[in-house]
Amino acid sequence: MPSDPTKPLLRLTPQAEQPRQRGRPAYVPAPDSFSRARQTGTFGPQFARLADVLARGANALELRADPTGLAPERLLVFEVRGSINAFATAVRNVAGLELIDEEELEGDDGDKHPFAYLLVPDMIALRNLESLWRRWQTGRLLRGETPWAAVFDLLRDLRPWGPSDRVNASDASYLEAALEGLDDADLVRLEMELVFREREAVAAEQQANVRAAIIGHGGAVISQARLADIGYHALLVDLPAAAVRAIVAKRVDGIAGLESVLHIRPQSAPTEIEIADAGEAPAAALDERTLGEPILALLDGVPVAAHRLLARHIDLDDSFDLEPGALVASRSHGTAMASLIIHGDRNEPGEALPRQIHMMPVMGDNDEFPADRLIVDLIYLAIMRLRENRPNVLIVNLSLGNRVRPFHGQLSPWARLLDRLAARFGILFIVSAGNTTSDIPVPAYPTGLAYEHANGGHRATSMISALQAVIGDRRMFSPAETVNGVTVGAWNKDAVPDADRALARVLIDPFPAHDTANPSSALGPGFARSVKPDILLPGGREHMQVVRNHTHIEVRPGRASRGAGLKVAAPPAGARENQDGYTNGTSAAAALASRTCHRIHDALELAYGDAFLATPALQRAVLLKALLVHPARWPRDIADLIKATVGPWGRGQASKQKDNIRRFIGFGCVDADEAVACAADRATFFATGTLPPDRNLTVAVPVPLTMGGKARPHSLSVTLAWFTPIAPGRKSYRTCRLKVLKPSAIGELGVAGHSWQPDENQTNRGTIFSRCWEGADAPIVTAEMTVPLIVQRNPDQGAAVDDPVTFGMAVTLAMPGEVGLYDEVFARVRPPIRAGVR
Repeated sequence: MPSDPTKPLLRLTPQAEQPRQRGRPAYVPAPDSFSRARQTGTFGPQFARLADVLARGANALELRADPTGLAPERLLVFEVRGSINAFATAVRNVAGLELIDEEELEGDDGDKHPFAYLLVPDMIALRNLESLWRRWQTGRLLRGETPWAAVFDLLRDLRPWGPSDRVNASDASYLEAALEGLDDADLVRLEMELVFREREAVAAEQQANVRAAIIGHGGAVISQARLADIGYHALLVDLPAAAVRAIVAKRVDGIAGLESVLHIRPQSAPTEIEIADAGEAPAAALDERTLGEPILALLDGVPVAAHRLLARHIDLDDSFDLEPGALVASRSHGTAMASLIIHGDRNEPGEALPRQIHMMPVMGDNDEFPADRLIVDLIYLAIMRLRENRPNVLIVNLSLGNRVRPFHGQLSPWARLLDRLAARFGILFIVSAGNTTSDIPVPAYPTGLAYEHANGGHRATSMISALQAVIGDRRMFSPAETVNGVTVGAWNKDAVPDADRALARVLIDPFPAHDTANPSSALGPGFARSVKPDILLPGGREHMQVVRNHTHIEVRPGRASRGAGLKVAAPPAGARENQDGYTNGTSAAAALASRTCHRIHDALELAYGDAFLATPALQRAVLLKALLVHPARWPRDIADLIKATVGPWGRGQASKQKDNIRRFIGFGCVDADEAVACAADRATFFATGTLPPDRNLTVAVPVPLTMGGKARPHSLSVTLAWFTPIAPGRKSYRTCRLKVLKPSAIGELGVAGHSWQPDENQTNRGTIFSRCWEGADAPIVTAEMTVPLIVQRNPDQGAAVDDPVTFGMAVTLAMPGEVGLYDEVFARVRPPIRAGVR
């Protein structure tokens, strides 16, 4: 049943605190070990030499998944066979070894060479490690030391921190491409992240030494930034091509050999969009409403602010003076995103937002990042200015990403920044996953004609197989791995009329009968194997074009068009202004997600008035996060197709099957209207609160009598969201974890957890916990019955967080066809609904 805007979401109040319950960690099997002879021959000489390259310290040994915030001059780099989690399991009980939370160490099947970092503080610890190694070689490990056998068995490589770690293979490839055709004296712009030092005087001395080395190699420092909150210190530099070639070669005598350097990377470059099939936009009816103050900010390119679809709706703050240098005809990205947030897809009529949106350009001409700024520093300054000038903003849209920084397990500084600012200021960041537009081999078809003539089911199966084969090369782009933000992928959907759809016939629809992600939509998982992208929203129906025939075809996503795309405001073309055009992808999907968040806020403000607006900003932000993700569902047809196509098959593989499904579609597709309002046969409740350490809270959900005794499909679903404080470079990055315990009344309701969702372990890895229980047996319902949902705060990881953690919660009871459900629940909750329609 469709949502009804007259049936608002219903508010519940959390009940008294209770003692926390404890759980047990899951068992993870180890991979096959290397032989002892192989390990002895490979690492024996290295252990003998390590004493000459490791410096001193005073802490226990620590094993990490990310070197951020550590001292690389004291790091041993372990390249591991199998998953990092299996390696962590091997060292967990080793005396003298402090282990980061294994969840954050767990590797990804797509990562062929996972790494861990061992911080060795002093020579005593090193001698103990060497002694263990010698005893393992001779089979004489003592009681209590046997776990070290598994550690040594699983090593693929072992080395001190050095040039190979400062320049990873992906970055080296980008730099090699940039060097093509350059003379040795030509300058190349790079980002150089330094080892973060807590003491400012030490950091300043370190920076001065690196600057001197850069100048000594014929280069210059263009810009610098140091953000202590996220353990970030970086330089934007120009270096001659000859010095960059030495970096790519990982020469110890070059910049890559400097001990103070943590990472060397290409300069950040933004993800891109196109606007196609531009034409004159029809004049819109005059909107004479007084628009409210912004609660949403858009950090993007310079918009065509005078466009008649945008002019009244944009509150523009060009803090970085990017507008004068941006040609009006090239202002595609910011114009399209602003249009989607304000009006939605213009092929699907929707009312404009009742408030202005605050817009801060962070891209200039041709939608490029400023050439003389570090993007992390630019975003930080933008948010600080935003808090100063527009403190009521709760939602920040970032339909941006760094296309030269795909996520491969280690959090980027940009993602760490968003996580810190979200928790500090109570801002919900909506981030696009990114689009990978490289060619996709499709072995199932020898020719394009065979592909075109295949039935829809076979095309869908072949595309899933093709994407799975290259999944390691189609990762999300920084900062999409953000832990506190919501990452949005592109749902292969739009509202193009049938007559216009015929215009796309020259291209081939890979998913004509399935709801799933666009083939170009970047894939998960996220940090610590969390669910990413979190959700999918419409990003245009993406068709494919055949670009190459060998023994099989290769395909490439086609451009957005009138026949396949989202309709948006566009820059002027020639002498024609006030243009419409068409776009697609995850940037557009993220903009629609931000619009949905705004609409949720509007609906709650309309229903609850000043009582809702008086709710602290942090509570409203996490509540919007929960309510946005809450309607997400796996389309069962595509979930079954991924399961059948990718596997793995056999008994005991359910968790792995779900893991593969969530890489493609996260928590699932979101119906924006369902997120905003209820229906006659569906009631959605919301609650917010704070949870101190070692406490539980209970939210009592009323169950209507009308559900009782009726053997028809029905469900109970719950979504919990929060912002975790973060601790870069500490024992655990995500310091706080919440979850909802399985309700004790599940049996009485006649429901159980179903197969078309991530399993509980997978959904408990980020800052969104979501579960759905459903069934068709008749519920046993008594008068005034409630289902108690217990929100549990699990033990904080690493350094304890004493502050209460704010959460938002959404709960839905649904029985399709039972039209009295909402009204009965409404009568029990009796929210203070305001009369009238705004």
